[in-house]
Amino acid sequence: MASDRRDRDEELREQVQRQAKRMKQAEHDRRTLLAQTIYIGTLGLVFVLPLVAGAYLGRWIDEMSEGYSTRWTLSLIFLGVVVGGVNVYLLIRD
Repeated sequence: MASDRRDRDEELREQVQRQAKRMKQAEHDRRTLLAQTIYIGTLGLVFVLPLVAGAYLGRWIDEMSEGYSTRWTLSLIFLGVVVGGVNVYLLIRD
């Protein structure tokens, strides 16, 4: 009876030690707030830059053509959204 109790106590002690070790490792591996902010900022930047570049380039091409048109602007904004989405996907995948 005392032996069973000792075995259970030892097993419980080992479980607690394993859990404490896992918790310490998780705390060590957790990213800091600054690192997370930089990562989110980078994601936003790689999405927005192609979008803005497409808008400016499309606007410039539309101004060069005769008459009022937004065809190039809208097309290149859409292309910027697609390119930005692909950039974000590739960055998250890595």
